[in-house]
Amino acid sequence: MVLFRRTLGEVLRATRMERGLTLREVSAEARVSLGYISEIERGQKEASSELLASLCAALDVPLSYVLREASAVVAREEGLDRVATLDTARPAAEVVASAA
Repeated sequence: MVLFRRTLGEVLRATRMERGLTLREVSAEARVSLGYISEIERGQKEASSELLASLCAALDVPLSYVLREASAVVAREEGLDRVATLDTARPAAEVVASAA
């Protein structure tokens, strides 16, 4: 079973390391405790959407990038070559428009 929080944490850690940032630097920029970020990166805690947005801002990457990377990892772990939608699912844009 794929745990999205673990995958998301791995993507956040990889992004932080690619940018050459320490946990301390991201913690200060995002105004989130170092220990909490560490738990998120290890998949032990789930990040709220607000916290995830703060982390992405501190990492200087769009939220969509982090979510896309995590989604690609999950798709590979599920054995999918590409992310497929169910025939019965409504397109996301349609769902968002109907919610407005």
